[in-house]
Amino acid sequence: MLLTGSQILVECLKEQGVDTIFGYPGGGVLNIYDELYRHQDEIKHILTSHEQGASHAADGYARATGKVGVCIATSGPGATNLVTGIATAMMDSVPMVAITGNVTNALLGKDSFQEVDIAGITMPITKHNFIVKDINKLADTIRRAFQIAQSGRPGPVLVDITKDVTAAKGEYTKVEIEKPVIDDSTFSKNDIAEAIDMIEQAKKPMIFVGGGAVISGASDELNRFADLVDSPVTDSLMGKGAYSGLNSRYTGMLGMHGTKTSNMAVTACDLLIAIGTRFSDRVTGNTRTYAKNAKILHIDIDPAEINKNIMVDKKIIGDVKSVLTALNNQLEQQSHPEWMKKVMDHKQENPLTYPKDRLTGPYILEKINELYGDNSIIATEVGQHQMWASQFIKYRTPRTIITSGGLGTMGYGLGAAIGAKIACPEKNVFNIAGDGCFRMNMNEIATATRYNIPVIEVIFNNHVLGMVRQWQTLFYGKRYSQTVLNDKVDFVKLAEAMGAKAYRLTKIEDVEPVLKEAVACGQPVVIDCIIDQDDKVWPMVPPGASIEDCFVGEE
Repeated sequence: MLLTGSQILVECLKEQGVDTIFGYPGGGVLNIYDELYRHQDEIKHILTSHEQGASHAADGYARATGKVGVCIATSGPGATNLVTGIATAMMDSVPMVAITGNVTNALLGKDSFQEVDIAGITMPITKHNFIVKDINKLADTIRRAFQIAQSGRPGPVLVDITKDVTAAKGEYTKVEIEKPVIDDSTFSKNDIAEAIDMIEQAKKPMIFVGGGAVISGASDELNRFADLVDSPVTDSLMGKGAYSGLNSRYTGMLGMHGTKTSNMAVTACDLLIAIGTRFSDRVTGNTRTYAKNAKILHIDIDPAEINKNIMVDKKIIGDVKSVLTALNNQLEQQSHPEWMKKVMDHKQENPLTYPKDRLTGPYILEKINELYGDNSIIATEVGQHQMWASQFIKYRTPRTIITSGGLGTMGYGLGAAIGAKIACPEKNVFNIAGDGCFRMNMNEIATATRYNIPVIEVIFNNHVLGMVRQWQTLFYGKRYSQTVLNDKVDFVKLAEAMGAKAYRLTKIEDVEPVLKEAVACGQPVVIDCIIDQDDKVWPMVPPGASIEDCFVGEE
């Protein structure tokens, strides 16, 4: 069948089951957008307010579903505006295909209008990228891009297509796409036997869960494994929801703003079982003293992560779900009553706390958790509010927290929340933001109102850059350099001007009725929550310190 490049692209997207694309048109992709117009009943296109919002929305869609998110932008600045979103997806192993247009073949390399080497720019922040200059290679390139994005450790792939390729004609034959097969051949029976031997010898095991457990869909296997090992369970920010935050074994998040109990238990354990994690500096603190009393068993699909940040005693390279299934099939029931009692007593004695005499971020989050925790997705921006959302929301299931963990992208959450809501319309979707983050991509409220996507934007407005100010307070002699946002911007009026419903919260007693109204109204909502500028995230580990040295405000 003879089709134009734009027609081939759309047919390949349909092959992959793509139902939604997030993007922004321009000259380099006009042919593609003309073809999308003809297929708008099959592929929904969401016009974001900025290309960065499109990349974050595709990311949020992917995190909420496990499917590949797709975004599209024109050449030059349109393509470069995707870069932050692509890097965000790369750091957190999110499957994404970013499609960009470029100038025609004849104009490449001549500093043409809106020409940029986007393949070169994104090479360090993609799993792979392509530039398509030949119509005959287009279909196979698109298929390969999707396969790479979702196989092994997922990640973003960029496909740059010259404009003349989108107009040229070439042969197209439809291909039935099969779901990528998990490769279990990377670990052996001996790997499993050695790991079981380590577990059986342990007196004080601790399970640490990372984002790989979410990506693998290993929640059921993880739950059984924790019971068989008879171990406490902690997680990273990216691992949240893989193991229920309501389970009695759960000790809270690990690391810089982790719980005292998790940090103590990892320091005191004699076996740390790390599952699908890259050992970020935010969870290890001082690597020389991390898990200093323990042997470490590391399970991960990516061999590049083994011994990269933390030296381990035993590795199992493989898909987390497959490895845990193999372990569960052979591991006999273990019992560690004294160790479990010690950890759980410590958990009882060291609860997370916050001021109860005024409106705070943690109170609002606890109320969201109480009212809507069973049927919600929580997106976040980056900062104090993100850490509070990791501490005070109890994530029961995977893919219910959508947050930038690795890159720490301010301005990420609103676009991601839009993508997540489109992917999961039956769920309530909240984006937890700080006022500093909201300023970065607040234009995406206009996207939400354009399509009446009922996301709920909750702004913890302390008129400062809260997390940076916290560091300035504790470590920089209270020199608040460029972190005060005490201006005259009115977020309620601004939200209403963009067509959203808006509220301002200043009192504890108004939180529940406003949340209920926001969820019930069925339209985009912005809630401006006025909190104290000196509220802090506790516990905290000082920079360069061991995680066991975490402290709270009164200390």
